[in-house]
Amino acid sequence: MPPSAVSPDPDASGLVPVEPESDRTSHNLLTLAGYDVVLRTGWIFKTESVVMPAFLDLVAGAGWLRGCLLVVNRFGQSIPPAFYARRLAAMPLKNRSLSLWTLAMGLPFAVLAVVWALVGEAPPAWMAALFLVCYGAFSCCHGLNQISYSTLQGKLIPVHLRGRLMLLSIPIGSASAILFAWWLMGDWLRRPDGGFTYIFGFTSIAFALAAALAPLLRERADDKPRPAEVVEHPFTSAWNVIRRDADFRRLAVVVMLAVVGTVLFPHYQALARERLKLSGGNLMIWVIVQNAALGVFGVLLGNVVERRGERLGLRVAIAACAMAPLTALALAYVEPEVGRDWFWVVFIPLGMTPLSLKTMVGYTLEIAPAGEHPRYLSALSLTMAVPFCFSPLVGWCVDLFDFEVVFIGGAVLIALAALLTFRLVEPRHNIAGAAEAMPAADD
Repeated sequence: MPPSAVSPDPDASGLVPVEPESDRTSHNLLTLAGYDVVLRTGWIFKTESVVMPAFLDLVAGAGWLRGCLLVVNRFGQSIPPAFYARRLAAMPLKNRSLSLWTLAMGLPFAVLAVVWALVGEAPPAWMAALFLVCYGAFSCCHGLNQISYSTLQGKLIPVHLRGRLMLLSIPIGSASAILFAWWLMGDWLRRPDGGFTYIFGFTSIAFALAAALAPLLRERADDKPRPAEVVEHPFTSAWNVIRRDADFRRLAVVVMLAVVGTVLFPHYQALARERLKLSGGNLMIWVIVQNAALGVFGVLLGNVVERRGERLGLRVAIAACAMAPLTALALAYVEPEVGRDWFWVVFIPLGMTPLSLKTMVGYTLEIAPAGEHPRYLSALSLTMAVPFCFSPLVGWCVDLFDFEVVFIGGAVLIALAALLTFRLVEPRHNIAGAAEAMPAADD
């Protein structure tokens, strides 16, 4: 059989149909892109940089509590995937896992939508606790969703097409998200209760629709792996990746410094509210600007990744993220009218943050040995979790020292992460060298 063909299961006639690998790959590329578009459309209604902290400030406004939001988020995205990685690796079909956890991501928002419909105009004291519990459940499901998605991407999409996946999914997803936010979010935010019943309800429906797309992926079943003689604890497994792989160790340092930008997310809208007296009605503009920037940067970064590799894409994305806290402080110091009119500019560099996380995953997939993707991705998730442990401390520092110290310190650490990417290897050089050294296969 030529290498460009695959053999699915026999049909009823007993014949084995042959499907060209390029057709399967094209189908999976478009299906994953469609999944990303639907997910992004729902995601704009729950952005971590704007909507989530704004809702928490509505029910309880302390800076340290905003910091707890990120601890809950990163705990869910780091710890459950570490324990799930081995089970995921043993699954013959990973698309079922993606569908399950995408659907589960929407359930906590459905609960919040129903509860807020009952208590929204006079939220009780326990609403903040319920929100954090639901958000924690969502974060756990999101972590399991992410490791499922990234493993599928590594399995189904060849290295040279991963930049093209960004080119397809991010601009279209951003355009769709902006269209729905412009159409719906403004009217919802003007409601007396902030419209969060509709906002959370829309998010849960979008996630359910995305979950319905995952089973459409054409995935060949993996061979069942042989059971290991010694089963490693997930934390031990992650530590062994860090200890044995020098390339991953260098990446881990870059990741821990760069993720500081995400730790600052909840405090931008707080700065705008406290220094510039901007109201919640600006949330729609901010999420639209952030997603528009994401769409434009996605095209640019997708081209960089496709042509030059994940390392350069990671460097560019991290460097852009360092501009956000400095821009926010600068606008807080100009004339209040000017700062209020131009604060949306802060959300342009923030649009690069999701792309920096995507390039971290992409780079990890390239340096991970074949068959080790779930293990390396769980190690990456645990590495990302380290800065988030200090998120309540960052929020407390905002309360104690104000925004300047925290934002300037964050910008310095993110810029250092960008500089340290020059120490990372370029995996595609190794791939190209191996391809040149490999003898040509006979037809």
